[in-house]
Amino acid sequence: MRKRILISVGLLSVAVIAFQLVLMQILSITQWYHFAYMVISVAMLGFGFSGAVLAVARQWFLERAELLAPLLMILSGLSMAIVIPVTQSLMGGFDMYLLFVDMSQIWLLVATYLIYLIPFFLAALAIGLIFVKYVSSIGTVYFANLIGSGFGGLVAIAFLWKFFPNQLPGFVALFPVLAGLLLITKKRRTGFIVLSSLSIAIAVFFITRPVGLSVSEYKSISYAMNLPQATVENERVSPHGLAQVVSSDALRHAPGLSLAFTGEIPVRKAVFNNGEWFGPLVVWTRDDTTHLMDFTTTALPFIIDKRDRVLVLNARTGTDISHALTNGAQQVTAVEPNIPAVSMMMNEYAGEIDSLFHHPSVDIHTIEPRTYLKISGEQYDLITLPTVDAFGGTAGLYALQEQYVLTREAFSEMWRQLSPDGMISITSWMDYPVRNPLKILATLVELLEKEGVGSIEDHLVGIRSWGTVSFFVRRTPLTDDEIDAIREFCRTMFFDPVILPGLQEGERTRYNDIEDRSFFDYVDEILASDREQLFRDYDFHLRPASDNRPYFSQFLRWRSLPHLREMFGDRAVPFLEVGYLVVAVTFIQIFIAAVVLILLPLFRIGFRGGGKMWTVLYFSGLGLGFMLIEIVLIQRFILYLGHPIYSAAAVITALLICSGIGSYVSSRFNANTRVLRRAAGIVAGFTLLYILILPFLLDWTIGLPLIVKGLLSFIIIAPPAFFMGIPFPLGLRYVSSRNESHVPWAWGINGCMSVVSTALATIIAVEFGFVVVMLCAAAAYGVAVVVNVGRAGV
Repeated sequence: MRKRILISVGLLSVAVIAFQLVLMQILSITQWYHFAYMVISVAMLGFGFSGAVLAVARQWFLERAELLAPLLMILSGLSMAIVIPVTQSLMGGFDMYLLFVDMSQIWLLVATYLIYLIPFFLAALAIGLIFVKYVSSIGTVYFANLIGSGFGGLVAIAFLWKFFPNQLPGFVALFPVLAGLLLITKKRRTGFIVLSSLSIAIAVFFITRPVGLSVSEYKSISYAMNLPQATVENERVSPHGLAQVVSSDALRHAPGLSLAFTGEIPVRKAVFNNGEWFGPLVVWTRDDTTHLMDFTTTALPFIIDKRDRVLVLNARTGTDISHALTNGAQQVTAVEPNIPAVSMMMNEYAGEIDSLFHHPSVDIHTIEPRTYLKISGEQYDLITLPTVDAFGGTAGLYALQEQYVLTREAFSEMWRQLSPDGMISITSWMDYPVRNPLKILATLVELLEKEGVGSIEDHLVGIRSWGTVSFFVRRTPLTDDEIDAIREFCRTMFFDPVILPGLQEGERTRYNDIEDRSFFDYVDEILASDREQLFRDYDFHLRPASDNRPYFSQFLRWRSLPHLREMFGDRAVPFLEVGYLVVAVTFIQIFIAAVVLILLPLFRIGFRGGGKMWTVLYFSGLGLGFMLIEIVLIQRFILYLGHPIYSAAAVITALLICSGIGSYVSSRFNANTRVLRRAAGIVAGFTLLYILILPFLLDWTIGLPLIVKGLLSFIIIAPPAFFMGIPFPLGLRYVSSRNESHVPWAWGINGCMSVVSTALATIIAVEFGFVVVMLCAAAAYGVAVVVNVGRAGV
């Protein structure tokens, strides 16, 4: 086989994976995090659809393979260059937030799916055509495909550090064009040179003049840009997202500010990341003796005691850092993983915040909070977390975001690093129906119970302003003098105690009444021993998040939907928990698309001969199992590597490179049921083993530098990934030798299950946890084992 064919397949595969990661980043900016997994589904749908097309018109494509292979590659590159401009101009009106109240949004979403499908379909058609043409060397070609796909993750990460997201499709588009040029024959060179030149010119045009990204009008930055004279004055790019600094004469930030405050709230600049609120630039000097946050509920720890050593988790732009310094902290450790944002605070904006991030008492760590908690042996008088939710609520838009800093395990790690009189402080906006404050409280109560605290009320304080509620957990019991100081602080600032030893009737609503006082009943139930009843009966999930199910902001309970519709109306319910509902809609649409585009075309060629059930079960098991493992590993490694893009790139790179090697090695094995059974069985065994050992491996090494963890991720994923690359090409060879008409069906069934499993994995993880996803993956490979037991052809 000519080397340039393998190189061409490799380059095209680089582009396919890189384009997936670029789309994830762009959709995170323009919409929300939920669409990351949709991109993987669309990519897999493109491959499945291409397999169905090749099956139906196999001979036609083979007769024109010399022409079509390079043509499809170049057209794939061209479509990658223009797909974002097209969707932004034609589909700029799509907004996930309106999906359940405006039916036109459904059709815009479908149209967006189909447009995103085009480059993946064309690329997959080119790769599939080469697979079919060189079926005798399928292991080698599949190896080139997977190796290229693996390196695509690394290419995407490199690009994300250097270029703006709307420039990246143009850069990625150059890879398929180059791949196509490698396959051009002399007799067709003239026509292809023209098409290639046009494609390159279009790609370069959109690199140098990138189209603007239409951000949802319901994202935080859209609200800010509606303010008078609002401008984006600075931007930074990285895999962490697009960091933007917005200035406006009307931009002010004072969350839950006391009604007793009589001063002027200063105008501030604000930082947004991927369009979401990140934090305000601090109006602060080293000579300040008071701080704006002294007039919020978060000031309580400084009222009752001196806090010399403070740990600020997710420090963002430094508000909590400056607050601690103003209140006499001798050492402030600030943990903020967003490197570009920290860089802006330390460089371009250092003068505007009095070099806060260079203060001699401030120690900055640009790593994930959980990583720091694992490696730190220090003790702190105060540990603060960022405010949960947002003013007016977030409609469940973060339901699928893995929030590892808000899990039971995270709070246990914080507790172990408290000094004898140390406190943990966390604030939430009040939402309605109440969800976030109740889940935070439930998490803190379970923490105290786990740590063997006898009288929980003596270690736990909650105070409420007009819009926020803050909870504080203390290692030692509160004294009478401290309780009196808390009451005096609430009286002075017009705050109301929610949880306090010796709480008197009427104290909870003295200054800030609420229409629905059942919130206090729920608080008392959580504090009491019968909270399990509340967890079962409440309309929303209140059970604390865990590292196995780190979806703190996922509150939706399917069984509660009828009751919620009755209470709030059909049009209002989606705005309570729109994030998770979008996943369900995505799953349904992807399932329908997979059936229509992959399976229905195959009926045209028929499904004849024996062994139909074997083909269906074996390749369904492989497709479902492979993608369940891929998705759950991406979710698992987010905590370890610190960001979804890092995790996706590392997992895809390791999984596909090592699977490619396994595919290459598979050509040395005989394609019989004994080998198929063993290959699938080994993968199932590795999956079950990793359920037990993976958490310990990741926990043990999480404190290492990022580049080392990236290498370790590859090493950890490599063993199962190698064997995951064997069953599919072996199965195709086995089917081909017995009934060649089943080959397209095998390809289509595998593709269909791969498409469906990306959204399915997310739903299973949210409902039951990562362990159950891995058990399902092991069961899927187990099906591939069972169907080969006792089958002829051993």
